[in-house]
Parts: sequence; C-alpha cells; structure tokens
Amino acid sequence: MQDFKDKLVVITGAASGVGRSLAFAMADAGARVVVADIDDAGLAETTAALEAKGAVSYARRCDVTSQASVDALAAFAFDELGGAHLVFANAGIAAGEAGPLWSYAQSDWNWCFEVNLWGVVHTINAFMPRLTDQGEEAHFVITGSGNGAFIVYPDQPVYTATKAAVQAVTEALYLQTAAQQSPVKVHALFPGPYIVDTGIFDSDRVRPERFAKSADMPDSGIHSADDMRRMMEEYGMELKTTHPDEVAQMALEGIRGDQFWIMSLNPGSESQIKARMDSILTRKNPPIPSLG
Repeated sequence: MQDFKDKLVVITGAASGVGRSLAFAMADAGARVVVADIDDAGLAETTAALEAKGAVSYARRCDVTSQASVDALAAFAFDELGGAHLVFANAGIAAGEAGPLWSYAQSDWNWCFEVNLWGVVHTINAFMPRLTDQGEEAHFVITGSGNGAFIVYPDQPVYTATKAAVQAVTEALYLQTAAQQSPVKVHALFPGPYIVDTGIFDSDRVRPERFAKSADMPDSGIHSADDMRRMMEEYGMELKTTHPDEVAQMALEGIRGDQFWIMSLNPGSESQIKARMDSILTRKNPPIPSLG
C-alpha cells in the first residue's frame, strides 16, 4: 500500500505517545483516522488537535482489556464507516515494577498482561476476521518492544514478559496469513532506535481501580523519560531518546515497503541482541544488558 488517501485507519492507544503520532502521520497522508483509547482526556485533546488541522477523525473510547469493547470498535469501523484498511494494535502500558521479581504485586502482572498481551489478542479477534472477509489489501500492525522480543532487561520483567509474548503472537499471525496468502499484511513495529519519549512511564494515570496495588509496594521512581535521564546521569550515562513522530514515519515507510520488521536499532542495542543470540547458540550464560 503506497497511498493512504481516504483509507480508514484504526489506532488503539491513540491518545498519547506513538499512537497519537501515528494518528497525525496518517491524517497528514490523507487517511481517515479512528483514534481509540481509555484515556478520555487525552483522547479529547488528540481529536480536537486533529480536527483543528482539518483531518477526518473519529474518537472512540476503547478498553483493550475487554473483548466486547474492542468488538464494538471494530463494529464502528466496519458497520458505520464502511470498513478499515489499516489497524494498529498499539495500546500498551508499563507496570512500574520495582525490586525483586518475587515481590511484585499480582495486580502489576494482571494489568500489564491484560493490556499488552490480551489487548493485542482482542484486537486480532475483533478485526482480523473482518479484514480477511473484506477481500482487499489491508495492514495489521502490532506495536512490540525490543525489551522482550530481543533483549531481557532484568529491571522490567513484567513488561518484558508481555512483549516477549506479543512478539510470539505477532510472528505466528504473520506466518499464518502468509501461508494463506491473505490480503491482510502483518507488521511488527518496534519503537526506537532509542527509548521513545512517551507517557508509558506514567501509565498509572490510566490504571483502573480493579488493578490497583497497595501503597506499600515499592515504586520504580521512574514516571517520565526525564526521571530515567536523571537516574542514568547519576551513573555517568547519557539517555538518548526518540520522538514518537519518528516512529510514526518509520511505520508508514515500513508499510509502504511491505516490511514485517519495522524497526531502527541503535548500535548498542544491536550489539546486545547479537550477544544474546550468541549466548543461545553457544550455550553461554546470558550477558547482562544495559541501557547504554
């Protein structure tokens, strides 16, 4: 797909970060955009900004932890707007875990898996049958993370575990659709090449009460990219970041190029991925990765 003009694009997690940037990039390319999120305030602000620049956009509240909610989003796109051409399963959160793995709140595990993994599964279940039956070229893009898909960072095992599972699901979906010669193309989007400056560090702002954790649980102390930057500076390291707009442009280029792997790796990450693969193939003990 080279031309996005008048195509209908559905984006979950579109109220902020990469999702918001995807909405603006697609609108700039002439697409009609359905922005979906559980963050009501962010959703309203994003929609207002899109409308101010003349974009054709639609706001829908969607809780990706609920199959019924995502089904309703798909019904809106297909039954009321005539069908979708691009779907971004982009919603994601960070649990903010801290300390040893065995001390984490059960709610952290539940919330992160419900959003990051089940959110993807629910979006696949809601949209893939409709996209397939539509019988024309369409694209399904799943936002993953190198943290989990390629590297295991020891300080974020809940998030890492969800993204490892997401990558397995994404590749399986790609292989199944490729074998079926489906008109639906599947893509794995990896924000980068550096840590993307988004609101994911402050995911607790949209944390539902049913996933609340007790106040005595340890806090990571990182609620923004600036917090992480200050922490790394204490250890004499510099934090490099990527703007979400760069990720959105990379996504559009990857779709146009029919790429499964949509990513840009920095030299440090690429080196650590190679080191991990080498440890697997040579049966060496895993190296300890760093953000540097």
